[in-house]
Amino acid sequence: MRNGHPEAGVDYPRTYADLLAWFPDDEACLEYLGRLRWPGGFACPRCHAHAFWRTGGGQRMCRACGRRTSVTAGTIFHRTRTPLATWFAAVWFVTSQKGGVSALGLQRVLGFGSYETAWAWLHKLRRAMVRPGRDLLGGPGVVVELDETFIGGVSRGGYGASTDKACVMLAVEKNGRKIGRMRAAVALRPGSKEILEFAQQVIAPGSEVHTDGAQMFRRLTGLGYTHERTVGMRTADKESLLPGLHMVASLLKRWTIGTLHYGISVEHLPYYLDEYTFRFNRRDSRSRGLLFYRLLQQAVATDPHPLKELTWQPPQALAAEGEGDP
Repeated sequence: MRNGHPEAGVDYPRTYADLLAWFPDDEACLEYLGRLRWPGGFACPRCHAHAFWRTGGGQRMCRACGRRTSVTAGTIFHRTRTPLATWFAAVWFVTSQKGGVSALGLQRVLGFGSYETAWAWLHKLRRAMVRPGRDLLGGPGVVVELDETFIGGVSRGGYGASTDKACVMLAVEKNGRKIGRMRAAVALRPGSKEILEFAQQVIAPGSEVHTDGAQMFRRLTGLGYTHERTVGMRTADKESLLPGLHMVASLLKRWTIGTLHYGISVEHLPYYLDEYTFRFNRRDSRSRGLLFYRLLQQAVATDPHPLKELTWQPPQALAAEGEGDP
């Protein structure tokens, strides 16, 4: 790394050809994951000693207490029977395409025997796309726009709180005309105080927050934010009301159509939002290999999720057709 930042061609592969050359077998993959899991050097989880012997299967045995530790234990790769090189290829395909990849697309490109396997892999990776302790939005000179949007197919209900679509809370940074980072979460009930709790979870105290004229947002001032409220019906140019957030909401809906073909169950919608957030906040990255590096970096810090925890038959999906859940 140079100045603490990973370098292309040194810390991560530049191209798919590099990927194949760097990771021809499990041994090479385990070595790479070990560096990501213990960037400051191995530390025994029992006695915290650093000296170790390498044993079979990518394990490290502590010289002080004899504890054996697997590189993949406790990660999304825990007890996988599939070669790690295949996992690395999956991570590359997921991160190298700006719009992402569907389960059907991953099944085809990696030759999986079942759709369910590809679906499960994607959901394991989605759970690694949110970094614990990530920075809050906002800060000096940055405005954060806050509102709700609705995700799904053709509504069978009305508009806003009366719709049967899924309600998604959005917070989007705006610095002048430039859109910054975003955060998203599913609301259990539209138009509720949930969005105030969401704001406190993702927006730094003292930030300037812009909203529409909904009464609930009046409480933001008391929560420590500088609040600017614009009543929509009083705005001549509707497009000027929360323009950054409306742009992000539009792109999110387009992504669910273009990549996932509306195939999202309500149960798993939070994880699709995590994927979209991961992609959107890294949209300006010049190297797709860096996204590969970041996702693997987070994958070794993410608990394993067995298939039985991932598979769920939804009573009602956001649409009846598309990729959907197994």
